[in-house]
Amino acid sequence: MNLKLKVWRQNDAHAKGKMVDYSISGIEGDMSFLEMLDILNENLINEGKEPVEFDHDCREGICGSCSLQINGEPHGPDRFITTCQLHMRKFKDGDTIVIEPFRATAFPVIKDLVVDRTAFDRIQQAGGYISVNTSGNTVDANAIPVQKEAADEAMDSATCIGCGACVAACKNASAMLFTSAKVSQFALLPQGQVEATERVKNMVRQMDLEGFGNCTNTGACEVECPKGISLENIARMNREYLKAQAKG
Repeated sequence: MNLKLKVWRQNDAHAKGKMVDYSISGIEGDMSFLEMLDILNENLINEGKEPVEFDHDCREGICGSCSLQINGEPHGPDRFITTCQLHMRKFKDGDTIVIEPFRATAFPVIKDLVVDRTAFDRIQQAGGYISVNTSGNTVDANAIPVQKEAADEAMDSATCIGCGACVAACKNASAMLFTSAKVSQFALLPQGQVEATERVKNMVRQMDLEGFGNCTNTGACEVECPKGISLENIARMNREYLKAQAKG
């Protein structure tokens, strides 16, 4: 395939960025999107030009670091995948592909397509810890009964990889889906009940401090989430927050 790429280039968070046009050829449908970017960078290096900075790590849909806005969609024109899992067969010969970083005030651009998503780390850190006794003899797995439905829902919530697609998809750049998933994975289990009140208040407070917007209730976050995190988590977090506020 021969493709035209419009790539966002920006030296740092304070520099003014712009779209730069590139042409690339010899792209095969079985290549991943990141492999296509690798080829682009090889071409640029061979031409003595600076390569495009983009984030990646596992390239297996696990780490969530490869987040890109592709033709206006987080992770591109597919569902339940990260950018590294997007294959070039989703595009046609001669297509123009617009590649941008995730856009959010809380995700400042570091360089080109790389953004700083440590706001998510600080939200999780605000949640604190779980005071489960881990000293002494190993506790049997079934020592604390957990309903299967609750365990399944907690595991579903825990699959969130913190990629930021929910923020990029939301017109208010809300982090409600991410934060609620992290709240839910503990709120659903008995081990998470001791610190539940302070956890939800602290995480919501930190989310607001980071500059994320309010939930828009449009559901775009769930649609674009590579792990299919449900909007039900937001409803659960709202309930947990109201209960915490009532307790004072």
